Amino acid sequence: MTTREKPWRGVMVATALPLRDDLTVDEERYAEHCRWLVEQGCDGVVPNGSLGEYQTLTPEDRARVVETAVAAIGGDRVMPGVAAYGAAEARRWAEQARDAGCGAVMLLPPNAYRADKRAVLAHYREVAKAGVPVVAYNNPIDTKVDLVPSLLAELYAEGLIVAVKEFTGDVRRAYEIAELAPGLDVLVGSDDVVVELALAGAVGWVAGYPNALPASCVALYRAAVEGDMATALPLYRTLHPLLRWDAKVEFVQAIKLSMDLAGRYGGPCRQPRVPLTPEHEAVVRAATEKALAEGLR
Repeated sequence: MTTREKPWRGVMVATALPLRDDLTVDEERYAEHCRWLVEQGCDGVVPNGSLGEYQTLTPEDRARVVETAVAAIGGDRVMPGVAAYGAAEARRWAEQARDAGCGAVMLLPPNAYRADKRAVLAHYREVAKAGVPVVAYNNPIDTKVDLVPSLLAELYAEGLIVAVKEFTGDVRRAYEIAELAPGLDVLVGSDDVVVELALAGAVGWVAGYPNALPASCVALYRAAVEGDMATALPLYRTLHPLLRWDAKVEFVQAIKLSMDLAGRYGGPCRQPRVPLTPEHEAVVRAATEKALAEGLR
């Protein structure tokens, strides 16, 4: 096992990927970003997720992003997304992460079509052969495949997963998962329910907005898991107008804009993502500037 015994726990930032003006990956800037996030109190990073625009990366880009993160902060702090249309390809990405020294990987169910339970089980069985801990990612909004608590319990009982990133926004599921699969770690998947899921027993947060405001997001998470509502709620109220963007179609552009406003490099996105509309940009800008004016960082 890695130096972090359960390297999927804590605040794991789903990292935005810095792209140059010509839309090539700026690996040096990405390495600096990973180091900065850890310095600000985050526990690690999750490269090659949707926020990292993995769907638009070449295989060479995707491998180098993982290697860059590991070199910057150590493999026990890196949990790459290994989603792919085919289970064999997803397994290869899990093997690449394993060989790079990563402590865990995050895996969506099949997402090329609306897979049934048998296909989901087969998918996770194949990727588990890589021998690295797998965190399931439940995002039925985008994948159209719902890892309901009973299915998660089957995956866990078979030893295929160690945790789930729960992105439905339905806090009630945390309690059912705990009943059906005791020992399966629940990780916050949607930024805008972090307090509710922390109170329900979540042991980690795969988070988007710490890319822009890491110290305040870490303070929010720590207060929530400790039940310190006097600290958590004022932070939550200020951050919530931003956190809810994590579940919107334009979440990558919104988070990158907030990064730019906070003095970090967000930069452009690759197509098919296009810039925010003026109306959306104004909303994100106003919420970010309000948070910064209140001293959030």
